[in-house]
Amino acid sequence: MWDRYDPRSDERDRGGSWDRSLGSRGVASEPDRDEGRDPRDVFTKDLDLPRGRERRTVRERDRVYEIDSTESRALARIGAFRVIAESDLHDLRDDSQSSRRSLKHLENEGLIRTSPLSSEDRAVTLTDRGRDLLEVNRSERDDRSHEPRQTFYAGVRKPRELTHDTKVYRAYGHADVRLRGQGGRVRRVVLDYELKRDYQRFLHERNRGRKDCDGRPDREPEEIARWAREHDLPYDDGHVRFPDARIEYEDRDGRSRHEDIEVVTAHYRGAHAGAAAKSGFTCYVVIGGMVGGRGGGGRRTAHPRFAEELIR
Repeated sequence: MWDRYDPRSDERDRGGSWDRSLGSRGVASEPDRDEGRDPRDVFTKDLDLPRGRERRTVRERDRVYEIDSTESRALARIGAFRVIAESDLHDLRDDSQSSRRSLKHLENEGLIRTSPLSSEDRAVTLTDRGRDLLEVNRSERDDRSHEPRQTFYAGVRKPRELTHDTKVYRAYGHADVRLRGQGGRVRRVVLDYELKRDYQRFLHERNRGRKDCDGRPDREPEEIARWAREHDLPYDDGHVRFPDARIEYEDRDGRSRHEDIEVVTAHYRGAHAGAAAKSGFTCYVVIGGMVGGRGGGGRRTAHPRFAEELIR
């Protein structure tokens, strides 16, 4: 369980404002000072979707939908993280009732799907039609631009990890506030699915088209270790470790950087805790009650060295 979240506490601790119009529980509402772009638009910046308050017609091949700017952002954000808890989207607008109506509208349009998450919450994902709407409405870019585009996902891939996966979005919100407070600008988010896909392609690259292939990777440990170094991922005891998500951003000097984040529980023990501590990832600990946290009053976590950030 997560303990009760109080946005006022984080606002005092971080000295920044929190965006209550997107329900991110951690995305500041001030515009991007360098580009004049609202930071909420990071996932829609390459999409030709409505950016005004009024709903407008959007086409996806032979289908027609009506959405507004807030619903455009919601679709892109859900697609970028694959799954988000409905409670984290209840502040899409100025009041929760309007937010629920927006989500219901997207569901009626066949663009999102919900599934039980707990007795009080639901998980929200894109349908195939929702993802197709984003893909078809990608804007054209200068051919000279080599900046990777944001990947969008549809549906639940691992139902057993649904609760864990919904926390990644909230962890991102905390990291985003901190990075922008340091002058950074998020460019895109890469989930573990994409990193693992690239790794599998590397492992089996030499086996493609071979009739005598037995399905086993044709790579030596030294090659795997080199691949991990090139992708700035930890390699230990013959295994590459992947974060839940990688945040790609520009720092205040315009240099391209990334931060790897992972959601763990406060009850990590033994090898799991050791691996998390050595990974170099920014770990966000799922806590309940008075476990750790800023401001005192609680006991320390069992492994404070990797509990760099706490989602509260």
